[in-house]
Amino acid sequence: MKKLTRLITAILLFPLLLSNAYADSIAEGKEISFDRKKGNCLACHVMDDGELAGLVGPPLIMMKVRFPERAVLRAQIWDATERNPATSMPPYGKHRMLTEEEIDKVVDYLYTL
Repeated sequence: MKKLTRLITAILLFPLLLSNAYADSIAEGKEISFDRKKGNCLACHVMDDGELAGLVGPPLIMMKVRFPERAVLRAQIWDATERNPATSMPPYGKHRMLTEEEIDKVVDYLYTL
């Protein structure tokens, strides 16, 4: 009976743990995006509540509409030259400027914009 109670408790709490982890990932993604030594998205893009944003890249708004497939947005951050060889966006993943995990967190954050 104890095992069943523990299993039911774990099943009920699992979504809560996932939502907390997702919220943490979003917060970390924002931090990476705004960090001048990491993503530094503000150097080129207007986004969220960022100050002194650049105007080189498009504004980062309505990201779920613009990139309905997360994989496409992730690929854009990983290596934008795949879609546009003339882009000025750095290939964050290809050149190891951000880790796979950091890119995933940035995508989580950008999907909130």
